[in-house]
Amino acid sequence: MIEIIPAIDIIGGKCVRLSEGDFARKTVYDDDPASVARRFADAGIRRLHVVDLDGAKTGSPKNLTVLERIAAINELTVDFGGGIKNDRDIAAAFDAGAAIVSVGSVAVKDPATLERWIGKYGGERIFLGADARDGMIAVNGWQTATEYVVVPFLQRWVDAGIKSAFVTDISKDGMLAGPAVELYKDVVAAMPQLALVASGGVSSMDDIRELDRIGCAGVIIGKAIYEGRVTVEEISEYVG
Repeated sequence: MIEIIPAIDIIGGKCVRLSEGDFARKTVYDDDPASVARRFADAGIRRLHVVDLDGAKTGSPKNLTVLERIAAINELTVDFGGGIKNDRDIAAAFDAGAAIVSVGSVAVKDPATLERWIGKYGGERIFLGADARDGMIAVNGWQTATEYVVVPFLQRWVDAGIKSAFVTDISKDGMLAGPAVELYKDVVAAMPQLALVASGGVSSMDDIRELDRIGCAGVIIGKAIYEGRVTVEEISEYVG
């Protein structure tokens, strides 16, 4: 059964969402991300995807104190990312309470470091983010395009020991226009051993059921929850 993973995106210590990764198109949903996390935990959610958007933009985590407050909620497993580029950053994220660290840009820019982290922390504690625009990987908080194609990029890291990855179609993210189902089908077909987490575009329970049907291990949901398109009550069939 697919795992529901609500997203908490943080700018300036507040819970926000962007549209298509555009920092100029920001909606603030709550001034206290930890209270949002508590509401999810009380509803039976057991995993959160926490993104330090300030960190993603600047290249170094900026909201570790917020992470500490969220991770103090014992029922939750928190994966945390945003600007984690070096040994100091990843150690600080784990020290602040992250159970899993999500990385993206470092896989493109400094693969030797990511290989070393997989060896040190274990592939199951590194959540690989593959952010795509027109089928190509983008980095630096979605601001920089690369020449890497999604499926071969993921395969390279599965071979290196990565167990799970989340793939975001940037054009879908925050747009409530439906997820990138065809892209996810391609990934599942190519790498059935990878725990694939869909991210971006979910607007309804039908989207979640479709992602479950095609074999996604999890789905990250942000705007659809915050705007009431998908309620915690509705996702109860996938919780617990």
